[in-house]
Amino acid sequence: MLSELRPQVLSILNTNAEVSVRLQEICNLLQENISYYDWVGFYFKNGNKEELKLGPYAGEPTDHTIIPFGKGICGQVALSNENFVVPDVQAQDNYIACSINVKAEIVVPLFVNGENIGQIDIDSNTPDPFNSEDEDFLEFVNKEVAKIL
Repeated sequence: MLSELRPQVLSILNTNAEVSVRLQEICNLLQENISYYDWVGFYFKNGNKEELKLGPYAGEPTDHTIIPFGKGICGQVALSNENFVVPDVQAQDNYIACSINVKAEIVVPLFVNGENIGQIDIDSNTPDPFNSEDEDFLEFVNKEVAKIL
């Protein structure tokens, strides 16, 4: 299923639309086509500050528009530069709840020229839905997104 979306991701990113519009379309595509991707969004490093700022997203509105480095799953990925798959958010001490419905989360860092400049964040209302195929797919998405940033 995920591999079938790769050509659509490339098609969206290869248009001449504004970057923010293309990122929004990626969020919409993933959220609408992957049943367990209930919230899909991009966070980006906020200038020189040690924090992330919410970019385009699809799903329920969130109050978490700014996330300090080290706080929550996203903030931890900003420091670790590594994928973080959380099968059960309740089992995480350093978790920022966006919705009581969220059961699992996956965050994959976004690198431009070797620098972690942001990430894609997926929340799922399904317990433990993510696997290595999700990680591979989201790494692919971020590699392609990096080319337009």
